[in-house]
Amino acid sequence: MNRLANFCAGPATMPTEVLQKAQAELLDWRGKGVSIMEISHRSADYIEIADKAEQDLRTLMGISDDYAVLFLQGGASLQFSAVVLNLLNGKTADYLNTGTWSQKAYKEAKRYEALGLGRINLVAQGDGKDVPTLDTWQLSESASYFHYCPNETIHGVQIFDVPKVNAPIVADMSSCILSEPINVSDFGLIYAGAQKNIGPAGLTLVIVRKDLMEQASAWCPGILNYKTQSDSDSMLNTPSTFAWYLSGLVFEWLLANGGVKSIAKTNRAKAELLYQVIDDSGFYHNAVNPRHRSIMNVPFTLADAELDKVFLEKSKNTGLLNLKGHRAVGGMRASIYNAVSHEQVQALVDFMREFEKTYA
Repeated sequence: MNRLANFCAGPATMPTEVLQKAQAELLDWRGKGVSIMEISHRSADYIEIADKAEQDLRTLMGISDDYAVLFLQGGASLQFSAVVLNLLNGKTADYLNTGTWSQKAYKEAKRYEALGLGRINLVAQGDGKDVPTLDTWQLSESASYFHYCPNETIHGVQIFDVPKVNAPIVADMSSCILSEPINVSDFGLIYAGAQKNIGPAGLTLVIVRKDLMEQASAWCPGILNYKTQSDSDSMLNTPSTFAWYLSGLVFEWLLANGGVKSIAKTNRAKAELLYQVIDDSGFYHNAVNPRHRSIMNVPFTLADAELDKVFLEKSKNTGLLNLKGHRAVGGMRASIYNAVSHEQVQALVDFMREFEKTYA
């Protein structure tokens, strides 16, 4: 087996132990003679898997019974619409834009404003390098909800403190969920695509306060209706069974390794190590305000962009994969999610130092 260091932003690397367990069970799950992919999602065996995954996630995040936990499909991007259709309710919603993904959510929400379902208010617009200060925010008087993205994957901008607003907070945590402890009760709704810190692409988590599930628009399709999905235990239609199963294995892996508090210490150490080599160098540069640097996604540029291709070729030959930055910003990006080890980040740092010595 030759597992290389994968810094892909998503679909991202998964814990080797999880993949090995899935591999061992792939053809014959629990001695049943069939794969987990081949059994009914409504069977007692699969219901057991689904229930355990939910309970393990509740344990990891401290999710109370006041919240429903949904395992849905369509990616976080489908939630850009689902949130509006479930929560706007003819009122005003506030959107804070700090990067590409919050901008996409805002743009999608504006489509429903044009249909007369309510008003979408832009609170503030970031520049991809910093977060607008609270005194510049234009908050609504009585918003139905406040939407933001705590961690912007492309620009590497992260908001560590929960915004102090009066409306229920909706957070797109696709790239930071389970990376650090949070107080779920601070939020009205959390959604996250699974393909970064949870499992394979095809599954989306929604954690929604139950009292918010009673106000969906008449325009809301049943498949997007949180109350309908909750009443159906996320099985209104056939769910992403294999992704759900694998995500459950990731939750078990996290619990076995000390939970979110433990992984948070490792994540902080990995980020500090990588940012240190960038800051100590005149060759590499990160443009984000240090107060808002992501601990999950670290973009950086080289002093000479002409060296980008050489950097990528040599890093790949060294066993360091998927370091090319997003096309919107260029340069490099190292996504160092939970399953990326400290040793792999150290290998990247060692390579960066050697590369600088050679080409600076």
